[in-house]
Amino acid sequence: MLDLAIVGGGPAGLTAGLYATRGGLKNVVMFEKGMPGGQITQSSEIENYPGVSDVVSGIELMEKWPEQCQRFGLKHEMVEIQKISKDGDTFLLDTGSETVEAKSVLVCTGSNPRKAGLKGEEEFTGKGVSYCATCDGFFYKEKEVVVVGGGDTALEEALYLAKICSKVTLVHRRDGFRASPATIERVKENDKIELLLESTVEEIVGDKMGVTGVKVETKEGSVDVDAMGIFIFVGYDVNNSVLKNEGGFLCDVNNWGEVRVDLKMRTSVDGLFAAGDVREDAAKQVVCAAGDGATAALSAISYVEGH
Repeated sequence: MLDLAIVGGGPAGLTAGLYATRGGLKNVVMFEKGMPGGQITQSSEIENYPGVSDVVSGIELMEKWPEQCQRFGLKHEMVEIQKISKDGDTFLLDTGSETVEAKSVLVCTGSNPRKAGLKGEEEFTGKGVSYCATCDGFFYKEKEVVVVGGGDTALEEALYLAKICSKVTLVHRRDGFRASPATIERVKENDKIELLLESTVEEIVGDKMGVTGVKVETKEGSVDVDAMGIFIFVGYDVNNSVLKNEGGFLCDVNNWGEVRVDLKMRTSVDGLFAAGDVREDAAKQVVCAAGDGATAALSAISYVEGH
């Protein structure tokens, strides 16, 4: 019987493991099917994490987290949890091959990039359509690409691509961005980035070799933009499948499937906590996810001691 089962190994899960074990819980396991670190390891530049004054990649930022967080006894199981249920006061975690029992559970499974639903998107995914500039930007060295989106991620990835590609066309449906002022200013000052605001991508076009361009509907009409690659950053969908069962969700979620929590990261189910991007109104920042994880761990300690 685990004191605490942590599902997810990003900043929230790792920090929770550190605080839970250091705070006295003896049997804490973090279930993460891959290497710990989370989605942030795909980011090219991090310049706003407190205490880290140098601009670093996501991989560099997360490099030492697992070692520190496992120092007090946190165990990492490279197992994917399929479903979480509750029987009385005991949580049951289904791995597909066995059932793990736990007194409390923290879900911090994060989110995945959302698809835009563009014509040609599915056809050319992996053949010019990408959701990760860090992963695929190198393939478009000295080539023209398109970025779709207007948030921090879209602008930061456009800046990253501008270092590699000959030209970056940034397409956004509004006339303003939902990003930090500093990032917006850097984008506007970059000569290699062309802005197409109040515009939408109508279709991704290509041939057997992959993407060759996009059709964009602008205020002045339709235009064809040549591009070898298109990078889509239009938000995220939370990874909540572990909480789904035949009757719905194990705990309360909102209309977007985000887990409802209080200020202590407690869900509507006693002993079940959620932290990071999977929770409602998450800021989707590393420092916020880490704070969530610490808060959730302290709440889990109180819950387990009380039971």
